[in-house]
Amino acid sequence: MTDGPLIVQSDRTLLLEVDHPSALDARRAIAPFAELERAPEHVHTYRVTPLALWNARAAGHDAEQVVDALLTYSRYAVPHALLVDIAETMDRYGRLTITRHPTHGLVLVTTDRPVLEEVLRSAKVKPLLGARIDDDTVVVHPSERGHLKQVLLKIGWPAEDTAGYVDGEHHSISLTEDGWTLRDYQRDAVEGFWSGGSGVVVLPCGAGKTIVGAAAMARAQATTLILVTNTVSARQWKAELIARTTLTEDEIGEYSGTRKEIRPVTIATYQVMTTKRKGVFPHLELFDTRDWGLVIYDEVHLLPAPIFRFTADIQSRRRIGLTATLVREDGREGDVFTLIGPKRYDAPWREIEAQGWIAPADCVEVRVTLPDRDRLVYATAEPDERYRLASSAEVKNDVVEALVNRHSDDRVLVIGQYLDQLAELAEHLEAPLITGETPVKERERLFESFRQGEVRVLVVSKVANFSVDLPEAGVAIQVSGSFGSRQEEAQRLGRLLRPKSDGRTARFYAVVARDTVDADFAQHRQRFLAEQGYAYRIVDAEDLDRAEES
Repeated sequence: MTDGPLIVQSDRTLLLEVDHPSALDARRAIAPFAELERAPEHVHTYRVTPLALWNARAAGHDAEQVVDALLTYSRYAVPHALLVDIAETMDRYGRLTITRHPTHGLVLVTTDRPVLEEVLRSAKVKPLLGARIDDDTVVVHPSERGHLKQVLLKIGWPAEDTAGYVDGEHHSISLTEDGWTLRDYQRDAVEGFWSGGSGVVVLPCGAGKTIVGAAAMARAQATTLILVTNTVSARQWKAELIARTTLTEDEIGEYSGTRKEIRPVTIATYQVMTTKRKGVFPHLELFDTRDWGLVIYDEVHLLPAPIFRFTADIQSRRRIGLTATLVREDGREGDVFTLIGPKRYDAPWREIEAQGWIAPADCVEVRVTLPDRDRLVYATAEPDERYRLASSAEVKNDVVEALVNRHSDDRVLVIGQYLDQLAELAEHLEAPLITGETPVKERERLFESFRQGEVRVLVVSKVANFSVDLPEAGVAIQVSGSFGSRQEEAQRLGRLLRPKSDGRTARFYAVVARDTVDADFAQHRQRFLAEQGYAYRIVDAEDLDRAEES
């Protein structure tokens, strides 16, 4: 027995003692292959899943490294059966490979003949394959490359895809690097992606995911389709590409609800791509309008289902997904792994913070108590109404006002889910309100006023979660969210993490009603913060002054 911070259990759970001196090192060691499940104050629970192990294997980690991490940090003897199970699970990745045959085209090859025999007997696999070439090789229908990977993952034999990619239509793109250079982690992220040809890069908000995308485009030297969350994000991408690359404004098209420009570099919104008319998605044809050499999926954790389906058909195109978290609330992480590609690079938030590239953050949950009248209404409400009642409780307004006043020298975002709550807060604080109903031009004007310091406080709905560049935002106050969404927590914290000109710490507050489902969902969202190594303090609203002073 050693005094390690980790307890490794035979059911694949790992218990991490947060206050242990080696806890941070242990968390970094297990992060590539373990997923955080629960994150209370003192002991965090991780689980080693097959998908996490296969992502680790695809990113270059082997079973020996995983086993060594567990043995190094475990307080007690690690169950031998678990170590064997981990090694065997990781060894499943790559026994089947999708590759190119000199005469037969796309094929599925095995290094373990019984495995191939097993999958050939699957009713779901058979329709995706053609003739048997020899004992170890079978033809793959080219149109089924993505679907085959999806099915093989589901039956427990994830295939490595080394079939290569078409170069697409050539288009010259270079980074300007005028007064700036790629950071080491950005360069490593591009190298990780390019070595595999497709896959996902995980970087904190504010760490320059757009620049990683631009560098991937310069590496591809090809026409590029970029998919983003909304029109504001599309225009920010365009501005960044013009500033960081040799691309001109005429070479970049916007494909959104208001414009339908198809250029060598085309930036399309998820919303327009998934617009349905008479049972079909007409704009998905954009994937076929040019011979794209690269497809970039911004905020890949939000990728809508229709785009997954089309992505399955374009597996010969290089694809890169950019995200701050691989967590998907719909549980489709396996589809990201197979159709976009496995995780190729993952930079821990706290490491990038330590290097000064993103701002340090102080995360505080402020708990309020509902007045008796509100508690009674909450107690007698239907279950599907309780979250709304608790999260939009009027008692939160005074707490928000106190926090805004406390940070009178900083720029503050007040973020929420419910429009009536946000309208009330905007009036209460005498601050502008931005929602999905706010015209794009007005959003851009208000965001720019905020950046310039002309507006100090903005009240925003979830439209500000995604890809909005507000580098000087120093405080965020979250009053309500999308239930227990960890991906939303990532986006909201990310609004604050652009480095501050004076090096100050960002403040992230969540105002939560105790003894309600609001507090239950808040606990779920906290898992994201714990995954990234952030401490999350809980204080009572009445003790806020004392907590701030400490």
